[in-house]
Amino acid sequence: MIGIPLVGFLVSLMVPEYKEKLLSRVAFFTAGFNLMSVLVFLVFWSIQGFQALNLKEFVLYRNDHFEFLVDFFFDRFGAVYVVIGALLTFLITFYSRYYLHRESGYKRFFNTVLFFYLGFNITVLAGNFETLFIGWEILGLSSFLLIAFYRENYLPTKNAIKVFSIYRIGDVGLILAMWASHHLWHENITFLKLNNSELVSEHLAGHSGIGLFIALMLLLAAAAKSAQFPFSSWLPRAMEGPTPSSAIFYGSLSVHLGVFLLLRTFPFWENQLIVRVLIGLIGLMTAVFSTMIARVQTSVKTQIGYASLTQIGIMFIEVAAGLEVLVLIHFAGNAFLRTYQLLVSPSIVSYLIREQFYGFVPRQFHNKTGIWNKLQISFYIWSLKEWNLDRLINRLIFNPLKRLGHRLDFLSYRTVLFYFVPSYLIGMGLLLIGYKIPQEVHRLLPPLFAFIALLMVLKSFSERKSARLSWTLLIMNHFWMVLAIAENEKFSAEEIAMYLSGVLVFGFSGLLIISRMKNSLGQKGLFEYQGYVSRHPMLAFGFLISSLGLMGFPLSPTFIGEDLLFSHIHQDQYLLAFLAALAFVMEGIASVRIFARLFLGAKLAGNKKEPAKPGILSFWKFSSIKKLANKTQIKTSF
Repeated sequence: MIGIPLVGFLVSLMVPEYKEKLLSRVAFFTAGFNLMSVLVFLVFWSIQGFQALNLKEFVLYRNDHFEFLVDFFFDRFGAVYVVIGALLTFLITFYSRYYLHRESGYKRFFNTVLFFYLGFNITVLAGNFETLFIGWEILGLSSFLLIAFYRENYLPTKNAIKVFSIYRIGDVGLILAMWASHHLWHENITFLKLNNSELVSEHLAGHSGIGLFIALMLLLAAAAKSAQFPFSSWLPRAMEGPTPSSAIFYGSLSVHLGVFLLLRTFPFWENQLIVRVLIGLIGLMTAVFSTMIARVQTSVKTQIGYASLTQIGIMFIEVAAGLEVLVLIHFAGNAFLRTYQLLVSPSIVSYLIREQFYGFVPRQFHNKTGIWNKLQISFYIWSLKEWNLDRLINRLIFNPLKRLGHRLDFLSYRTVLFYFVPSYLIGMGLLLIGYKIPQEVHRLLPPLFAFIALLMVLKSFSERKSARLSWTLLIMNHFWMVLAIAENEKFSAEEIAMYLSGVLVFGFSGLLIISRMKNSLGQKGLFEYQGYVSRHPMLAFGFLISSLGLMGFPLSPTFIGEDLLFSHIHQDQYLLAFLAALAFVMEGIASVRIFARLFLGAKLAGNKKEPAKPGILSFWKFSSIKKLANKTQIKTSF
């Protein structure tokens, strides 16, 4: 169930772009074989009595106090999600082979869908938080790539960054939940042990505070992933990608993973009444707001997206009530229904245009007065504006972080090298020689250095004048974070090497690419989306890999190093843990933003490629719909 999607993804990477039929067959047979293997496995699993299975695959890193292991777990929750995921991916790959015929990004689409399918299977079959986080990160990246599929356009690129940013904010919750659970259990806890109610009650008996903290962080991660209130506004922005990707991501599978996270961790928080009430309230608010928004939107995709959110909000209520079986049935029904609706939405739009042309009857306007009519109009306008949830998130989260970053606008590439680098070297030198500092001062150093690391990231996030400065600040963030943790607790040379090895390799490679672009292309700032991917696709791919490695994506040793780093933050150091988690998350947003500003967005002058010639049938459909739209004076974008 993991091996087949992995092999299919690797094979698809080696298929040339012009071989459309072979590409689609690789994706189609990968999903088909995996579906067959899942069904066969379910038969044998049923013979064994549907007992939960835990498989400890291998240990990636181990030392005296830390173990990073890849673990897989299969139970009824995983079975339902795996079966539905396999079936829907099978249908989507079959549909897409014709829908995307002769698209310039045909290969890129199927590569990304198979990459998403691999991440989805890792997530739902994960046996511990670390393994789940690997799949979680893959899903976030594949989501960004599919939303920005039409990468030569401004709006898809901007919305891809917005959605990725919300995903990363949710990652703060998951990272902090992993950190706190390590201190609660004193081990890398598996979900099999988490299902032991006696063990959970025993550990939570004297640690109710940290138990509540873990549950709230899991709720934050689940709400962001499933677009629950107040994060609901990212879902319609994610519909910028092709219709098949919208169906599989935001109609059926990815958007339900927040529900899956709550189901997977239900035995941990089921006896915490405050958490259950909060989950139910968030679900209720999402259901109410999404219902009103869906009823007034003019875009078919947006209507379907908010209708799906309404059902997911009800699923949150069902999870809070402990109705696990009902949640699984509800998930299956909603996933199939929204996939069907999104796949037929282009036909529905065409039908409605024709219907309006032949049978349009204008509604009679009646001027009504009274408080109820005013309330109805008010709710209508607020729903059209989607209750300004986008503005709320920007005002509460991103705008304060940008303002803090702009406080450092006096920094330049030269001042960073002449002031911050020497001060860092002095601090590291004092640490290595064992210089004694008063205990009262020494206690303040770890959060101070972590705050400096966060400032580096925020300045990079708000930087517009220099791509090289922005990238250098992201590299320096990691070094300041190492200094913060080394001051907090003994951080061995082996652990530092594990953490910084990925930073040095990927950071230096990204710096080389930026320097080459500056010298040969004259690229300087990040004021706009510059679209260099159309002229330099290999540079774009190399910089994307560098961005992922620097931010600690699972392809880099820094991914394990981040977990190592958090193992040296004590149980009562919530401020230090929060600063470290926020720095890592914002670094991911800043690095992807640099990539998008340099390589995505509007095409450069002279970079336009000759579009593929449409077939006779496609041309006839295009001409017919356009004529009908002109006759009815409907504004459409072609």
